[in-house]
Amino acid sequence: WSPTDEASLEAWYQYQEGITLNGSDVSQWADSSTNSRDMVQATATEQPAYSEGALTFVAADSNNLQTTGQITLSGDFTIGMRVYMQATGGVLIADNTTSEEFFKVASTTRINIRIDGTTKQIDLDSGTFLSDTYLLITRASDVISLYFGGVLQSDTETHPGTSDIDAIGVRKTDTNPLSAIVKEVQIFSASNATLIANVNTRLASL
Repeated sequence: WSPTDEASLEAWYQYQEGITLNGSDVSQWADSSTNSRDMVQATATEQPAYSEGALTFVAADSNNLQTTGQITLSGDFTIGMRVYMQATGGVLIADNTTSEEFFKVASTTRINIRIDGTTKQIDLDSGTFLSDTYLLITRASDVISLYFGGVLQSDTETHPGTSDIDAIGVRKTDTNPLSAIVKEVQIFSASNATLIANVNTRLASL
C-alpha cells in the first residue's frame, strides 16, 4: 500500500523523499501527491535541520515550512504523522495565513484541535507525546478520534467545520513554533477503517 493509492490523498510529505537542502537544512519538502503542495522555507534561519530522513524543528529558531497550495478539509479527514515531540506547546500542522486553525500538542497528554475558531481537546489514555511515536487524527461524520502508536484512544470530540492547513510547525502569525523531529506527514480528505489501518502500518515502519 502507498498513500498515492488513495484518491482522497491531499498531501504527502514523505520520509526521505522530496527534500531540497540548503547545506544541512531543509528549504523544501516536496509533496509526493499529485497536488504539488510543496512545503517551503526561504528564510535560512527558519529552515529545519535534516538528518537521516528526519526534519528537526526547533522552537527557539521558529523552524517551519509553508505551502501556497492551501489544504481545505471540510468533511471527513485522516492525518497521520511520524513525530518525536521534544517539547509541548507547539503546533504540528496549522494554517499560517488563516487564523484559529491548528493541531497543537498542548501538554504531554493532550492535543488541541482548533477549527473555525473553536478548540476541542483530546487526551491520551496513557503514555506521553514526548516519545518517538506516530499519531493519526481522523474525523468521520464530525467525530474526531485519535490513534496514538496505532492504538485508538477513548477520548473523542464532535468537531464540525473546515480545517485549513498550509504549514508545518507554526500557526498564524508565526506563533507556537514546534520542537519536534518529524519523519512523515500524510493528509487525506477521507476516513475509513482500511485507510486508518494502512496509514498506521506505514507510519509504524518508519
